[in-house]
Parts: sequence; C-alpha cells; structure tokens
Amino acid sequence: MSYLLLSSTHEKSKKLKIYNLSYLVQKIYMTVITLGELLDAGVHFGHQSSRWNPKMFPYIYAEQNGIHVIDLVQTARLLTHAYNYVRKAAQEKKTFVFIGTKRQAAEIVAEEANKCNSSYVDHRWLGGTLTNWTTVQNRVEYLKELDRKEEEGELDKLPKKEAALLRRKHDKLSQNIGGLRTLQQIPDVAIVVDPKRESTAVAECRTLGIPIIAILDTNCDPNVVDIPIPANDDAVRSIKLILSTLSDGILLGQQSS
Repeated sequence: MSYLLLSSTHEKSKKLKIYNLSYLVQKIYMTVITLGELLDAGVHFGHQSSRWNPKMFPYIYAEQNGIHVIDLVQTARLLTHAYNYVRKAAQEKKTFVFIGTKRQAAEIVAEEANKCNSSYVDHRWLGGTLTNWTTVQNRVEYLKELDRKEEEGELDKLPKKEAALLRRKHDKLSQNIGGLRTLQQIPDVAIVVDPKRESTAVAECRTLGIPIIAILDTNCDPNVVDIPIPANDDAVRSIKLILSTLSDGILLGQQSS
C-alpha cells in the first residue's frame, strides 16, 4: 500500500496509485469515501512516534520521519461503519451530541451539528453535563428565558447594571451550553473529536452507556470508544471531512425516517 508519503519526485505515480487503490477499497468495502479524499485532507498524519498510545498500533500503517502514519484503509472502513450506524440511528429518531472543544474543531462541530439538527458542545465541557442532566437542563431553560427577554426587549427596560449582569450570564451560558438548547433528554449517541482531550465527556458517556463514535489520533486510547475512526484530529480539513460525512449520514437517516 504505497499510497502514503512518497517522495515528491514520484508525485504523479503516487496520485495514480492512490486513486487506483481508492477504487479497489471502495469496491471491496463499499466505503462512503475514497482514500484520495482522506489523503488530500491530511487524515493520515498522526502524532510524533514518541507521543503515541500503543493501543493504536493496529491502526498505524508506518512511521515516516518520526511521525506515525495512519492506515487510511482502516479509516475508510471504520468511517463507513460509523456512517451506516448514525444513518440507522437517525432513522430510529435517536438524538446525537457532537463534542469537540479544541480550537481547530469548535467551529466545525457547531456547523455540522446544526446541519443535521443535533446538539453540540464546542467551548468547554462542564463536568456533570450528562451525569447531572437535571441541573444542566434547568440552566438550559434559564438560558432560553434570557434569550426570550433579550429578543422581546425586556432587558432594555431594566436598570443598566442589572441588564449588564444578565447579559454577562447569558453570554457565559450560551458559550458553555448554548449548543444544548434543543436537547430535551440525554442523547442517544455521542460523536467526539479527540477523546483524550474530552476525557470527562467520554467518561460520562461510558457511565450512562451512551455509544461513542470518535475521531482519534495516534495518542488516544481506542478502547474507551465504541466506534473509533483513526484520523488526524488536529487538522481542520481532516476534522471537517469526517464530521461532514457523519452529519450527512444523520441527515439522510432523518429524511428517510
């Protein structure tokens, strides 16, 4: 599988091999994405080989210049599995929460979650968001009440100091739990970017038995999630490609339910 990191002098040959292998992989595994698309998005770049988790060994193709290279055949296969899973879950009217608070992922998480009418956390995961859901739900309702007051101009009728205080509360709540406004109950499926960074969220999902789909780099533990998608979880294009594929699957499932 010489589709990975060949020298620049063999660029044309590399591209030809990539797309030939992409065709074969799609035929064999019926994947929803090609190796060429994954490669172009930089999905194959892992962390430095000194910063890896040995449990990721089955998903690593090679080491190149001190960097682990992710096996894109497995990425395509597992992404397809995740796509089919979320499409079926959406057909069954299950709910999803996208979780990704790192700078590279935050905007994409919000965008893709909104695209498929799902909830998200993109700024900071508050401990107990799911395991103490009743309290969080009360805060969400309070946030909605502040939304209403702002929209109807009620805050403008208050003394300036009081209005400023309420607006600061509104902004803070909106930043932390604004993506959960439409969530009526504990979600059925979690989609996580970088489970190592989002370890608190992952632990809560595991406690509650919520299935976890995760984009995980070579420094993560694949055993803490249900459907691992080995991929570069730092590159914007990599995160975008994978999350958009999953949100497309959810949207298709919702439309056919």
